[in-house]
Amino acid sequence: MFIIFENDLEFNGKSIPRVVLGNAPFLADAYFGHRTRLYNLDLLRNPNRVAGIIEKSYELGVRSINLANNPNLLKAFKIANDNGVDMKVVSTLGKTDMDYVFPDYNQARQEATIEEDIAKLSEFDNSVMLIDEFLVDSYDWDYLTKILEAINDTGISAGLITSFPFKTSEKLLESPLLEDKSLFDFYMVPVNKVAYMMDCDDFREENQEKLANLLKEIDKKIIINKILAVGIQPPKEAFDFLKTLDYVDMVAIGIASEVEAEQTFTALKKV
Repeated sequence: MFIIFENDLEFNGKSIPRVVLGNAPFLADAYFGHRTRLYNLDLLRNPNRVAGIIEKSYELGVRSINLANNPNLLKAFKIANDNGVDMKVVSTLGKTDMDYVFPDYNQARQEATIEEDIAKLSEFDNSVMLIDEFLVDSYDWDYLTKILEAINDTGISAGLITSFPFKTSEKLLESPLLEDKSLFDFYMVPVNKVAYMMDCDDFREENQEKLANLLKEIDKKIIINKILAVGIQPPKEAFDFLKTLDYVDMVAIGIASEVEAEQTFTALKKV
């Protein structure tokens, strides 16, 4: 299907689609700036419209979606299911309405509903369950270990999300989370050519090499998000750059309309 991702990832006896429909526009994440308000009205509060985007993405060959325990998002996915969509799920646990500019990690932990998230999201065909970045980037290793163990108890592969690919990766290498190789298997990090929403001033050759070495040392399956730099990067440029990253196992791509889906996933097929 996709030239750079023509085969599923085979892991622990499962075939996992390498291209994931992201959920950030559907949840109107705060980092979209002025578009956040538009996404709140057009997408977050409009499950039928989100279902249409999911269906269009499925029509274009996308076979996986990133879900969180949000009633409108889950309603949209169920509508799409009723209309013939059969997607695997990458779940995010502990998703809360945090301010990306001034995050309150203690508040995120207080608002996180991990047990409820696992229960609700386990209803779907999960490939992976990931812990949200606002929980991971607080670096409470004992707390994260308990969540990872709870995921492992379900039989679903576990993983982490970070907003800080450099800082968090460096801390992970010194953390107890890597002592038990079976504790988690997936790691989602933001990467894009222009270093947007990455914790570096630029993403030229030196930083590219540094991050590649960090991720290879962590030795987990790597999921890239924000490859389009929240819409700054045209899809073809973004995917040409993605093709150069030899450590990437999967990519999550957020889409805000059926037109965007057509443009973006058609471009990906041509890479």
